[in-house]
Amino acid sequence: MSTATAPTPTTTTRRLSTLDRWLPLWIGLAMVAGILVGRFIPGVSDLLAHIEVGGISVPIALGLLVMMYPVLAKVRYDKVAAVTGDKKLLISSLALNWVVGPALMFALAWAFLPDLPEYRTGLIIVGLARCIAMVVIWNDLACGDREAAAVLVAINSVFQVIAFSLLGWFYLTVLPGWLGLDSQGLEISVWQIALNVLVFLGIPLIAGFASRLIGERAKGRDWYEEKFLPKIGPWALYGLLFTIVLLFALQGEQVTNRPWDVARIALPLLAYFAVMWFIGLFTGKALGLGYARSSTLAFTAAGNNFELAIAVAIGTFGATSGQALAGVVGPLIEVPVLVGLVYVSLWAARRWFHTNPYTAERM
Repeated sequence: MSTATAPTPTTTTRRLSTLDRWLPLWIGLAMVAGILVGRFIPGVSDLLAHIEVGGISVPIALGLLVMMYPVLAKVRYDKVAAVTGDKKLLISSLALNWVVGPALMFALAWAFLPDLPEYRTGLIIVGLARCIAMVVIWNDLACGDREAAAVLVAINSVFQVIAFSLLGWFYLTVLPGWLGLDSQGLEISVWQIALNVLVFLGIPLIAGFASRLIGERAKGRDWYEEKFLPKIGPWALYGLLFTIVLLFALQGEQVTNRPWDVARIALPLLAYFAVMWFIGLFTGKALGLGYARSSTLAFTAAGNNFELAIAVAIGTFGATSGQALAGVVGPLIEVPVLVGLVYVSLWAARRWFHTNPYTAERM
């Protein structure tokens, strides 16, 4: 991906659309709408909570699939091989996601919530669920490397199936025992994790790959990127806003009835997302990855798979448990924080990386 500061014959200039520029406003309105729906329309949250298959919320799944498909359809899959050869990017991403992230959330949960074991456990579960879905939106808005994002979320999905249960046992049972702290067990089947990965990554990834393959073969790359992608592009943000409304509607009543608890849970989450993002960006810069891949590294490190965290918390401890509330607060804090970090990232592109983030080999 080029880091030139002016367009060349082989590059295209991407500017934020009107929808993108006003994204904070749309997200704020979606949050308010969700809270109002959940708080004042009787039975809506219960109805949404019971529309699920295999422990996965069908409405939220549909919103996430609509959100992810356009972004994954934009990926140039013929360039993925160049990403897999970037050992610095892959190794640093694995270290941030599976060593630094869970350890940092464990430390923050105990530091901020030593007297609230249910919320503390919920936060630790959030820290174990690495992002494989919404990160593609933040990465795209920040003009990150789409191909790198596709590879990193695929790697995270594999590690999620393999490592989630093991790390849950370590951080909730083994490590607290070593430190003389309270411990709590976590039972989650590998099948549930695999199903989560299949739905939220496998389906949109296959659809995106198939769209590019069929579209380019039938009409050519120019038609695919100049005609087809602009038509489906806005649906990514429509899916994001729809998902946000649902999340807030599901827990609108709890959020409004327990504001102090939500505030207590929010503090370590704010620290977590900010610290992980800055560690990721500075790591990328220190390794010489360039802006596009550094921002991708930062967002994949900071994001979390909230759907898996919520499903695990509800399945293990119950829908009304403190663990479930902590899981729900996760995306409620993550969404506005990472939207803000998109703008910080675009600022950092010019100030720290001395590049124009909108000018690159992008659609």
